[in-house]
Amino acid sequence: MPPTTGLTIIVPFYNEEESLPLLFDQIYRALEERELQALLGQSPSFELLMIDDGSSDGSADVVRRQAAVRDEVKLISFQKNFGKTAALAAGFRYATGEYVVTMDADLQDDPFAIRELIMKLQDGYDLVSGWKRERRDPLSKTIPSWLFNTTTRLFTGIALHDFNCGLKAYRRGVVKSLELHGEMHRYIPVLASWNGYRVTEIPVRHHSRKHGLTKFGASRMFPGLFDFFTVLFITRYLRQPMHFFGMLSLLSFVVGFGISCYVTVEKIFFDQAAGNRPILFLGILLIILAVQFFAIGLLGEMLIRDTSRTSGYMVKEMVNVEEGGEW
Repeated sequence: MPPTTGLTIIVPFYNEEESLPLLFDQIYRALEERELQALLGQSPSFELLMIDDGSSDGSADVVRRQAAVRDEVKLISFQKNFGKTAALAAGFRYATGEYVVTMDADLQDDPFAIRELIMKLQDGYDLVSGWKRERRDPLSKTIPSWLFNTTTRLFTGIALHDFNCGLKAYRRGVVKSLELHGEMHRYIPVLASWNGYRVTEIPVRHHSRKHGLTKFGASRMFPGLFDFFTVLFITRYLRQPMHFFGMLSLLSFVVGFGISCYVTVEKIFFDQAAGNRPILFLGILLIILAVQFFAIGLLGEMLIRDTSRTSGYMVKEMVNVEEGGEW
């Protein structure tokens, strides 16, 4: 088990060569704040974990130059672009900080908010999410984001305004408990809350993008929607899939059996034809579906007892990161 640090800052990036030099400058200036250092203890330590999500420009070279002169700067490069969820999963795996902060590399997140996020953690919360109350984004991002946040808040009952803000702070136990796949980084507060952690949010400053183009927008709505249904399922029925499929099986069987009894009674007592009635085929279909739902639920119960875990990404290079650094 590797030694812990006071703070881990995780920054996923993809083709942000122009933004990274200024980002390093802002982060280091924020970490020099006395108030933040006081929050981290008498001998504050930190690591800056940069996750290269398969960049095709010189972004990784910018980080390598920083890592050559600063031991606390660490680089994990992917073989190709696996997405933000995979980048965060890798960062969470190798993070050693008692506190973990995530932020985007596009200069829209404010590193000086780290102090406020950690102060909120020390109030007793386990995850503090940033809330971009005044967004500096085009409508192609703000409208899908509003729809996503409203829907997620409605279905999960978690009273956050901005689930998908990249600027978040966690206690170490939270990031080590998360299993992220697909596009599930959007639902990290939901997953953490389901695991029993205390989740809240604070307003944070949001800056306009200075360089390059956004990698997100309306095109990500449908993958995010599918992951939303996945999260709803796993937060309720992952450990007990029979509770979900068994309920469907019981409902389908009761309706199908009821229809079959109705047709049988009409045939016996009222001499109604039964063989060519569509309602009879509906009843038979529902009973067959009931058997299938039950079988799926039973298979699910068996599978969760022997599930293999895969990382969802392939690492090409690691700089200043120990191979045994994961927990």
